[in-house]
Amino acid sequence: MQGHAVMREFSVRPEIMEFDPYKPGLTIEQIQAEYGLETVIKLASNENPLGTSPVVQKTIERNAARAFRYPENHTPRLVEEISRQVGVPEECVLVGNGSDEIIDMLFRMKAHPGRDNVVCYEHCFSMYRMCAKLAGVEYREVPRGKDFALPLDKMAEAADENTAMVIVTSPDNPTGQVAHVEDLAVLAGVLPKDCLLVVDEAYVDFTWPPESYTPVQAWDKFENLVVLRTFSKAYGLAGLRVGYGILPPALMARLKNARIPFTVNLLAEEAAIAALRDETFYNETLQLVMSGREYFADELKRLGCRVWPTQANFVMFQPPKNAMDVFQALLERGIIVRPLKSFGLPDCIRVNVGTKQENETFIKVIGELLRG
Repeated sequence: MQGHAVMREFSVRPEIMEFDPYKPGLTIEQIQAEYGLETVIKLASNENPLGTSPVVQKTIERNAARAFRYPENHTPRLVEEISRQVGVPEECVLVGNGSDEIIDMLFRMKAHPGRDNVVCYEHCFSMYRMCAKLAGVEYREVPRGKDFALPLDKMAEAADENTAMVIVTSPDNPTGQVAHVEDLAVLAGVLPKDCLLVVDEAYVDFTWPPESYTPVQAWDKFENLVVLRTFSKAYGLAGLRVGYGILPPALMARLKNARIPFTVNLLAEEAAIAALRDETFYNETLQLVMSGREYFADELKRLGCRVWPTQANFVMFQPPKNAMDVFQALLERGIIVRPLKSFGLPDCIRVNVGTKQENETFIKVIGELLRG
């Protein structure tokens, strides 16, 4: 038969036809190849500036030969370690393939397609909108307050009897702003009976003082709270994809029963346990991040940028020149930052804290660009 066979079209759910894919940050390899650069500094994806702990690296090497084995389902050893370190009951802890898996499970298992809605706020992590669309659930987005403040009052007003979840990222990505634990308690208390308050704490390790911001320290006071955490940031395990949720025990049991088996790999579990026990690396990370974000804030203001206060491992700023031009010029000089056009903030850039040398190089280069 001559010519090409006609490719058959297969139908998919209508939501999939018009899907906007997640746009990750650029990789070092992509930029090296495109611009012919030898060294590239990546400050775009909020990764750990110290890399992966040497203790964790040894743990992975020691367990590499076991990679042919299935992991133990639901990662019970890691659950036990999280329970002990965080101070919540084991029956409340659900470990996932990144906290993204727990977000996805909540949308698919809690919200009813075609009936329920979820409430978020504008300019936030795109994963929530994607999951809502994929699950066939209405996505409600409320405007932020002045200076991008987290609009907890407006979120409470937007919730009704069909609201499955109200989602707050705290500290928030991309601004670094944070909700106080008292305000989260008030929000939890006024939500409809069947509505969860989901607090995504991917960056909570970098808050100070932490007890002012995380509701986990008063876990027994909440009935409708879900908290999401990750090993990708402070623990330096972004490439292994491991995170967890802390949920009301009855809800946790139902999600656990319905999930796909073996989603968290064996090496990720071993690495996460080692990371939780490695206090030295964790404390060095916090020290570097807290001094680095202060340095960025001071230096970027000095260069005429508008800088928002942050409790995360990154800083959001508005340069005095076109943000996309600044982003592109930095790329060509081998520095990757995150332009925030995809967040609906085309005038702003997010830069995460790197090593001391990387931070100083970034400030030197952006200084030359802004003055030039």
